[in-house]
Amino acid sequence: MKINIQEYALSKQDSGPYGITAGKDGALWFTEQKGNRIGRITDTGEIKSFLLPTPGAGVMSIISDRNGDLWFTEYNANKIGKMTSIGHITEFELPSAESAPFGIVEGPDGAIWFTEMKSGKIGRITKSGEITEFELSNLQSFPSFITPGSDGALWFTQNLSNTIGRITIEGEMTEYPIPTPNSGPVGITSGPDGALWFVQIMGNKIGRITSSGEISEFDIPTPNARPHAITSGTMGDLWFTEWGGNQIGRITTEGTIIEYAIPTKNAEPHGIAVCPKGDVWFAEECNQIGRLSIITE
Repeated sequence: MKINIQEYALSKQDSGPYGITAGKDGALWFTEQKGNRIGRITDTGEIKSFLLPTPGAGVMSIISDRNGDLWFTEYNANKIGKMTSIGHITEFELPSAESAPFGIVEGPDGAIWFTEMKSGKIGRITKSGEITEFELSNLQSFPSFITPGSDGALWFTQNLSNTIGRITIEGEMTEYPIPTPNSGPVGITSGPDGALWFVQIMGNKIGRITSSGEISEFDIPTPNARPHAITSGTMGDLWFTEWGGNQIGRITTEGTIIEYAIPTKNAEPHGIAVCPKGDVWFAEECNQIGRLSIITE
């Protein structure tokens, strides 16, 4: 497979792009963790951004819901943000103080679900702003990313307790220990095979868990790659960022891994998303947005 990687520099210095998602408007939307903005980049590389109302919000993960609105976590401000595609922003304060919201996703029930890293809870917010919180068995588990599963539940990583969590839309929870000790699970996504796939930033592996809790692990070829985020592709595969390896990785559902070097050294890739045409977009903390295109013969 031949690929081409392009990188688009952001005009504002120290913006620190982190999360990225494919919008319903055909553009890619990303968070600027340091710049306190939500950015938008088109297929042609045109970039614009929207300043958040709360200074120093520490905006992290972002998603586009089924209506085309953007939802994002404000780690420092302890809020969930909502923005329309034309830039109208609403913020919702969380009930638990200093909860540090991080991962976010739209659930099968139409509500927005998110993780609270510091308070050890899973949160749910309706489109109108009503918030419910579900407490985890280990309040120091550091819940990170969250994704809907093919079983109708939400699945999430627990970075410090080394487990994969599952929560139903009614709030019933189950936890599954990861075989590799201290693996540091972070990103998680629903795979094309119906299983959940996750990265192990400390274990240097890609994990797979079925809806019944069976776990498989696949070693990443590059030592200390520090995989961070993962998403499903359009060709029955999955793509992930390597923060330490400065690469974009691809894994098949059989576990075969191929890695592609990012042109800019020390780019620190974090969030990753795949657009409908199959291009892989990723946020580089070095003030760039990357794009990996597959070249067909």
